[in-house]
Amino acid sequence: MLTKEQLPNLLIKGVSDAAGGTYDSVQIDGMCKIGDSISARNFQGNGRIRVNGDLSAGELNCKGTLNVKGNMRCGIMKEEGLLEIKGGLSGERLELDGVMNLSGDCELEVFKGQGSFAIDGFLNAGHMDFRLIGSGKALDIGVESIVIRQVGKGVWNKLWGGIFPKLKPELSTGTIEGDNIDLEYTTAEIVRGNKVRIGKGCNIGLVEYRSTLTVDSGAVIRKEEKIGG
Repeated sequence: MLTKEQLPNLLIKGVSDAAGGTYDSVQIDGMCKIGDSISARNFQGNGRIRVNGDLSAGELNCKGTLNVKGNMRCGIMKEEGLLEIKGGLSGERLELDGVMNLSGDCELEVFKGQGSFAIDGFLNAGHMDFRLIGSGKALDIGVESIVIRQVGKGVWNKLWGGIFPKLKPELSTGTIEGDNIDLEYTTAEIVRGNKVRIGKGCNIGLVEYRSTLTVDSGAVIRKEEKIGG
């Protein structure tokens, strides 16, 4: 295996295509299409980047549009803009400031940010804290703790124009299961947890809780049940 000192770096400025492969550092500033899977210790992007394969990195920081045709696996990820992944996403931490569209499953230790996300598969996270400006969607959600809020669009309207106004800022999913659950503006069939708060804008079919349940006056719950000892 090549050491850090033996791995090449990839530096792209302007408009260019690049080969896949294994690199120590990748820095892209402009528009770039990467022809195959790529891995790097550090991946920095600014502009429009397309990866025709898998992307893996120890640390990733991108501003603009990142489109991955395969799976994405990273340690620490920061994305400002649009993140589109045709496969699954896994990693330690994702900080999203923008929009994420994911065709597969998502597995993270920490998922936080603001904006909008659509996950066609399952979302599994240790800790999730997200502020919705557009819609949030996932098939089902499993977490240790989750906080969902809605934020105003004032600043975002200046930055993003007409992207978010057509998207209702709420979370939609089948089941949310975790230890500490704190929700606002969420529609779900089932919410199951230990300490549960169902806040304003929520529409929940069934809430199952073990320890405590707090329900705001602006929330709708069709059935609630205390479970366990």
